[in-house]
Amino acid sequence: MQKVFNLLGATAFLMSGAMVVGSAVLYTRIPSITKHYMDELQTELTKIVTDMVPAKLDDVMPELPSATGPAIETPKSPF
Repeated sequence: MQKVFNLLGATAFLMSGAMVVGSAVLYTRIPSITKHYMDELQTELTKIVTDMVPAKLDDVMPELPSATGPAIETPKSPF
């Protein structure tokens, strides 16, 4: 009977140790896991929004100017 109790105690000790190690590993990996899922979510949302916006929107938008006008001078303060 003593052997059974020793086996149960050793098994419980191993299970508790494995749970502590597993929790520590998971806790240290949480930032990388979160970043991975956020990247996947961002990619998926980008695809969805791109599909929702029509491609003709680029044709309607005006071109940005390649040059600007002269600088605007502000009046000097009398003080």
